[in-house]
Amino acid sequence: MPTDLSTRHELVGDLLSLPKSMGEWDRYRLTDEQVTFYHEHGYLKGVRILTEEQCDKLCQELADFFSPNHPGHELWYEYHTNESTKPDTVLFHALGAWRIRAGFHDVLWHPAFTVAASQLLGGAVRFWHDQLFCKPARHGGVVAWHQDYSYWTRTKPMAHLTCWIGLDESTRDNGCVHYIDGSHKWDLLPITGLAGDMAAIKEVLTPAQWEQFQKPVAIELKRGECSFHHPLTVHGSFENRVDRPRRATVINVFRDGTRSDSDEPPLDGVPPVPKGQTMGGQFFPLLFEGL
Repeated sequence: MPTDLSTRHELVGDLLSLPKSMGEWDRYRLTDEQVTFYHEHGYLKGVRILTEEQCDKLCQELADFFSPNHPGHELWYEYHTNESTKPDTVLFHALGAWRIRAGFHDVLWHPAFTVAASQLLGGAVRFWHDQLFCKPARHGGVVAWHQDYSYWTRTKPMAHLTCWIGLDESTRDNGCVHYIDGSHKWDLLPITGLAGDMAAIKEVLTPAQWEQFQKPVAIELKRGECSFHHPLTVHGSFENRVDRPRRATVINVFRDGTRSDSDEPPLDGVPPVPKGQTMGGQFFPLLFEGL
């Protein structure tokens, strides 16, 4: 059985190296204008995280994951070769790659991610969990409209952040993410499903929200770029209509000090964190304390 990399809270491979001076760290800072835009709109796009070479390395690791019996498969929190359940609408979705392969482990500590995340969260950055979302060429798999925090209410306060990193170019044609601008100011919505029905969310929206919903923002990204979004920002992605895959890795984090709000296991296979206790330990490492 491969080593469970959740026991290592440091770089373990050669995907990247950490800055050696304050000047090198500072080059990863977001501008004041970028931070302001995030807080006003609920998202920020076009931040460069990975190089072409780093994307290639992660895609090589990712290729092994598509076989359900790959080494380390028992370490996933969730694993779906097709979460949509329909063979003509494939959506590969899995949680826990950081435990299995060095590249997906080390990307969590990438300074282009951690420095920006600290600025947007307003504090030290602690890991929640990672995700893979992959749409094969010419498949109609979608990620239905949702708010991330609706799946994460077992933690509080709501001091979370999501970083969506494209391992391929992400466009309207291949199923890029869309955001509803300003929806991070809405209340928490009921869950209406993650894969399949893009129209289901209409049932839980007010007339004013539905009117705002008519102008989704397509987040087109170059390979290796990311978007950040607030835990209440409504987002989803449509089918891939082109002859190449659309692959992405997602890093979910929260501000250090976030507490458990449940006595149930926070993730499949992870020991419970007693309600009221600060999240931490093996599965929720501190990624960055701040500059």
